[in-house]
Amino acid sequence: MNKKLEKILLLVVDFITINLAGLVYFYFRVESGWFQLFSQPAMFLPLLVIYLYWLLVFIFVGMYRTWFAASRFDELSTLFKASFVGIFILFFIIFYDDAAHGQTVAARYLIFIYWGLFLLFVSIGRVAVRSIQRNLLIKGIGRKNAVIVGFNPKANNIHKTLEKYRGLGLDVKAYVAVEEENIGKEFNGVKVLGTYKDVVSIARNVEAEEIILALEKHEDDVTIYVIDKCDKEHFGLKIVPDLYEIVSGQARTSQIYGFPLIDIMPQLMPEWEKKLKRLMDIIISFIILIVTLPVTLLTAVVIKLDSRGPIFYRQERIGQGGKIFKVYKFRSMVKDAEKLTGPTWSSKDDPRVTKVGKIIRTVRIDEIPQMINVLKGEMSLVGPRPERPYFVEKLSNEIPLYTRRLKVRPGVTGWAQVKHKYDENIEDVKTKLRYDLFYIENMSLRMDLKIIFRTVFVVLLGKGHYE
Repeated sequence: MNKKLEKILLLVVDFITINLAGLVYFYFRVESGWFQLFSQPAMFLPLLVIYLYWLLVFIFVGMYRTWFAASRFDELSTLFKASFVGIFILFFIIFYDDAAHGQTVAARYLIFIYWGLFLLFVSIGRVAVRSIQRNLLIKGIGRKNAVIVGFNPKANNIHKTLEKYRGLGLDVKAYVAVEEENIGKEFNGVKVLGTYKDVVSIARNVEAEEIILALEKHEDDVTIYVIDKCDKEHFGLKIVPDLYEIVSGQARTSQIYGFPLIDIMPQLMPEWEKKLKRLMDIIISFIILIVTLPVTLLTAVVIKLDSRGPIFYRQERIGQGGKIFKVYKFRSMVKDAEKLTGPTWSSKDDPRVTKVGKIIRTVRIDEIPQMINVLKGEMSLVGPRPERPYFVEKLSNEIPLYTRRLKVRPGVTGWAQVKHKYDENIEDVKTKLRYDLFYIENMSLRMDLKIIFRTVFVVLLGKGHYE
């Protein structure tokens, strides 16, 4: 079952089961005659509103994201946690509404009967969908060919697990080794067809849709090479993480019958989420520009009084897909700051920063004009910070996967900005790249809201950095 069909089926089943739970509760609460009513409530409109409410809750907690081989227990656990929060929100809404209409206290707690019905019907629907998916895979419908990168005990264990549990839906067709000496060897009838440098051609030859990286801890350079080579391909990438990454929480994993895999999502964000993210960008940036207008006018005046030069500073940056655009900022440095030095990274105590510049940088006022870039669609509120063409070219040659940042719109703030300090050397850039890649692989509206929330605290505490 492809991802699009899976999501459509889940949406249809959820629509039926959520409304079915609502109907049963309506007849129990209203038609049974067991409970006192002050007025006859409507049925169909409240059912529709409640469905849309649960739809938003499910979207927010990621219940429509495609997870590789997610267990039914994990799905029911997520459903329980999502509905637990959702039902308490409904409880307090009903509590205040009933209090306003003089309803009894006992009537308010009937919502928990609805919760039980909701969990029952939606759980049955979800388990049914997952069971159908698994049975189709076991029967050979919708299975995918896979290539394992690495020829070691870890890779062999994954291979045995995939063969044992056919519900995972993957058939290993080839191994790709790190060392040439392993070419020609085989395990469970599957041969090593080449080294990792030929991974793309081998995957194409065996018509593989998934590539699983099962490498040793000291083979990080191979991992980076394979991800870089497959970045523009349509293969699904799954990685067996190091134990340290699992226990430290650095890896988002899917449990596959006892061992974890990191699923590198080929689709960074669903289309509906992209459009909602863009709508959020437009609304919030417009509000910020209006609300901060007095601050903007005052800042413009003090910049002009403090030093010679323009009020605004425009600089070329690289945006999504490598497109060049000009970012807008309040000028915080002396005029022609890079005239003698050429492009350089700013430092924490940069002597080129003016007196007013230090203040507006500390409270991030210099970033306000970038809301214009957000409105124009050149930037987003959240994303990797845009870098200058000179540094993009330089860093692309020095750091593998650096250009992967260009897959998404650059942001006014980002995960790297709330987690790391100033870019003062190449090591800082490499560290921030890790955070940027983590954001790209985990993009969601929930992640964006989390970053925006953290940014507020970063600004209040005067930490972080926005280049």
